[in-house]
Amino acid sequence: MARLTGARAAPSRRWGCAAAAFLLLLLTVQAAQRAELSGDATAATINHSLTLLQRLQELLQSGNGSDAVLQVRAAPAADAKVFHVHQLLLGLQSDVFEGLLRNQSVLTLHEPPESAALFDKFIRYLYCGGVSILLHQAIPMHQLATKYGVRALQRGVADYMRSHLASESSQGHVVGWYQYAARVGDRVLQESCLQFLAWNLSAVLASAEWASVSAELLLLLLERSDLVLHSELELYTAVEGWLGRQQPEAAVAERVLRAIRYPMIAPAQLFRLQAQSAALARHRAAVHDLLFQAFQFHAASPLHFAKYFDVNCSMFLPRNYLAPAWGAQWVINNPARDDRSTSFQTQLGPSSHDAGKRVTWNVLFSPRWLPVSLRPVYSDSVSGALQPARIEDGRPRLVITPATSSSDFAGVSFQKTVLVGVRQQGRLLLKHAYSFHQSSDEVPDFLAHADLQRRTSEYLIDNALHLHIIVKPVYHALIKAKK
Repeated sequence: MARLTGARAAPSRRWGCAAAAFLLLLLTVQAAQRAELSGDATAATINHSLTLLQRLQELLQSGNGSDAVLQVRAAPAADAKVFHVHQLLLGLQSDVFEGLLRNQSVLTLHEPPESAALFDKFIRYLYCGGVSILLHQAIPMHQLATKYGVRALQRGVADYMRSHLASESSQGHVVGWYQYAARVGDRVLQESCLQFLAWNLSAVLASAEWASVSAELLLLLLERSDLVLHSELELYTAVEGWLGRQQPEAAVAERVLRAIRYPMIAPAQLFRLQAQSAALARHRAAVHDLLFQAFQFHAASPLHFAKYFDVNCSMFLPRNYLAPAWGAQWVINNPARDDRSTSFQTQLGPSSHDAGKRVTWNVLFSPRWLPVSLRPVYSDSVSGALQPARIEDGRPRLVITPATSSSDFAGVSFQKTVLVGVRQQGRLLLKHAYSFHQSSDEVPDFLAHADLQRRTSEYLIDNALHLHIIVKPVYHALIKAKK
C-alpha cells in the first residue's frame, strides 16, 4: 500500500478539523439544551444521534476523507486487511493510536489470527461506540482493547464475560476466561470465574471443560470449602481422571491428592479407593498419613478424637455437599403467596461414629416479613386505626432451627448454607449462597434484592423458588492435645 500523497492529505486535514469542531459543537449544544430546557414544561429534545452514528459507519465503510491507513496482518506472509481510517476518530478513543499516528499515516499491525479476524469490529467500535460479540470472541476483543488502550471497551468486554459465565458452549469457556484473567491481572473477572466454577462444580466435572483445568486452578479450587458438589468421593473421582489425563509431575500430583478431604469419605469407600485407585497406588506414600488419620477419625468419637488431633482445619470441614445426608432441596411454588415451612434431617456429623445419629431441622420461609421498625403502630389520629404496612416494605425471610437439642452436640457447631438456583440461558445454575453459623438461626439479607412478586423474577423458575439447604457440622477441640 502506497503512502497517502500530500494532495490527499490537505482536504483530509480540513475534514478532520471540521469533524472535530462538529463533534465538539454537538456535545456543547446537548449540554446547553439540558441546562436551558430543564425548567420548561414545554421542553422537548430532538435527537438524531442514531443518524450521526449511521453516517460515521458509512464514513468508515467508504473511507472518504481518510488520512491514515491500517494494514493488519495475522502472519508475516498473510495478506493484509486494509482499513482507511480517520486519525481524529481513532485518537478520540485510543491514546495508543493517537501516538502511533502522530508522525506517520500508514501503519502495519501484526495481530494473532483470532484478533485479526475481529479487527473490523474493533475499528467499528472506535467509530460508533458499539460492537456485538460472541463467547469465543470475548478474549481476542479484550486483547485488542487492552493493546490499544480502549478502556471503555475493556470494561465492556469484561462485564460481558462476567454476565455470560452461565452461557452454554460446546467446549466450555469459564476455565479459559479464568486463565486469561489471571494472565492479564483482571482480579475481578478472575474471582467471578472462580466463584462460578466453585458453585457449579458438579456440572464442570461432567463437562469437557474439566480437562482444560490447569494445575494452578485445580489447587485453588481444592482449597475452597464452598465447592458445591454431590460428595467428596465425586471430587476424588474427577481428580483421579484429571491426573490420568494430565500426567503432572509427581510433586504436583501429590499436592493435589493431599488436598482431598479424606475424612469426608466413608470408610467403606476409602477401603475401595485403597484397593482400586491407580492414583493412590502410585502416590500412596504421599497420602498414607492422611488416609490413616481419616480411618482414626471414623473409628473414634469426635469428642475423643479432638483431644489428640487438631480438628480446626479444612480437612475436617465439609464442603457444600448435595447428598441427602447433608441437607435437602426445597422448591417453593408461588413463593410470594404466604408463609411456608418444612423439616428435614441430617447426619450429626461425617464421622462413622455418628452415622446413626440424626438432627431434625425446622425451616420457616416468609415472603414479606417486616422488621420491628416497619411494623404497624397505633396512630395518633382520632380513629386510632392501625397504619397498614405496604407489601413492598417486607422482605423475604428464612429461619432454620434444630427441632431438639442434645448432649451429642457437644464439641459440634453447625454452619448452615442456603443455595438459590436459577435458570440462565436454559441451564439450572447456582446464583447465590448464603452461609451462617449456629449462633444465628436466620439467614442475613436473604434475597434482599429479589422481587418475588414478579413472576418473571430472575430468582424464580416457573414461578417457583428453588432452594437447597445444607447443614455442615464443624468440630471444635474442647481439650488441648497432650504434648
